[in-house]
Amino acid sequence: MELDLDQLQKEIIELYRREHEALGEDGTYRLLEQARQWDLAPTLRAGGVIVFPHAGVADCGHQIAAAVHACLDSGAERVLVISVLHAFTEEMEQARRRVAAGGDPSKEIHWGIQGPGIQGRDEWRYDHVLMSFRHFWRAETKRRGITGPEVVERYPYLAGGRPDLLPGIDELAEIAREAVIVSTADAFHHGIGYGDPPEKSFYPHQGGLELARRTIEEGITTLESGDYWGYNQHCVRAKSDARDAGQVFRFLRGPMRGRILDLTNSDAAELYHQPPPTWVAAALVEWQPV
Repeated sequence: MELDLDQLQKEIIELYRREHEALGEDGTYRLLEQARQWDLAPTLRAGGVIVFPHAGVADCGHQIAAAVHACLDSGAERVLVISVLHAFTEEMEQARRRVAAGGDPSKEIHWGIQGPGIQGRDEWRYDHVLMSFRHFWRAETKRRGITGPEVVERYPYLAGGRPDLLPGIDELAEIAREAVIVSTADAFHHGIGYGDPPEKSFYPHQGGLELARRTIEEGITTLESGDYWGYNQHCVRAKSDARDAGQVFRFLRGPMRGRILDLTNSDAAELYHQPPPTWVAAALVEWQPV
């Protein structure tokens, strides 16, 4: 299935804008209150990582809001957000495929880490990935009457099993020493719109979420072991967008144990103009240092 990646990116950004507008102030604060069921600040203070999804805000906004509370409650002066960078150009997609097939990431022009203040490539500017995180951050800091800690966004691309070799990783390690870390992942995309055959496409509550949980937990186990290349290839199979972000935060923080705190789903059939089931698993994952 061939996708018009540029058009898809535009449609996703517009969809997120509409979803935030529909949520409004009341809906935003309702999800922020729902997120209070978890107190994740101690995990961040201890050097762990919280991973939140970036799917439809009405479906998983409470998970995103939980990460915002964790950052603000941690007492940290700096928050490092290690983000997914989506392949929204054909050139980026082909580079990602070449690396997954065993190609040398250093031969790719997108190899490295992007983000505010970094010279070079700026595909991160056009990605929707942190739109909802920023939305809840603005709302909660406004409600608390604070400016909040400094937020540093970083977008690694093409780690390829060797996050230690990524250009800019030393600078990122310096930032991480004085920051708490959160990351984002939509770790399981599933169904007809994502290329699964109809006979192997399951609705979320008809076996799909069970499959998603097993798959995400397999990825957690692989990353726990420090098997970066194995995790890269797991993400290919799981259709997870976190192959680079996951490798990088595990490299920066070292041995940790991960667990799913909450798992839900977000429908994507209309977005991809494909029949259901076409959906994304949205997971809130806690990584605690060993």
